Amino acid sequence: MAAKKIKVNRAPVLTLWAAVVAERLGFKEDEALSLGKAVAGLNAQAKGRSLGIFTPRKDTVAKAREEKKGERIFIALCNRAVPARVTPQGIRALQGTRTIEPRPVRRYLENKFGEAFPSVRKAMEDLARAYRPSDLADKAFALYEEFRPSVPPGLRGWGAAGELDLEKIRSLAPKSRGRK
Repeated sequence: MAAKKIKVNRAPVLTLWAAVVAERLGFKEDEALSLGKAVAGLNAQAKGRSLGIFTPRKDTVAKAREEKKGERIFIALCNRAVPARVTPQGIRALQGTRTIEPRPVRRYLENKFGEAFPSVRKAMEDLARAYRPSDLADKAFALYEEFRPSVPPGLRGWGAAGELDLEKIRSLAPKSRGRK
């Protein structure tokens, strides 16, 4: 029997959820993994800044101006504007000027969730499929906030593992399934 609750940090949960949402919105799996990792990274940066852990670098604007126009695109996903680039392999999110490749993201998720990875992914995919893509795009982050692991507030919760409840994820699907 598959685990119903998994002890895990929030970052891999958001990474996987954002990737599942991106796939439901029409991105290929490798593109979605790249975008998912970027969403979690952007979320962590915002939270870290609010806790005083991270401060913006002074050279950020200058480095951004070095980018050639047209190289970056922004993709709206889970309430974040994800910087990305179209590569010969498909769309890849950017971390700074470097692309986020899907293979390490896949390994990261498999490592963090362990043998529960297929069960967690399926629960998230079922939830994503329960919504029309346009509705999911609007509700994705709010849904994540409903099922994400609980951790202590403030600095005590930074990087802490909490309990991810697969039944909670399943319960968030509207009663009428299989929306197009």
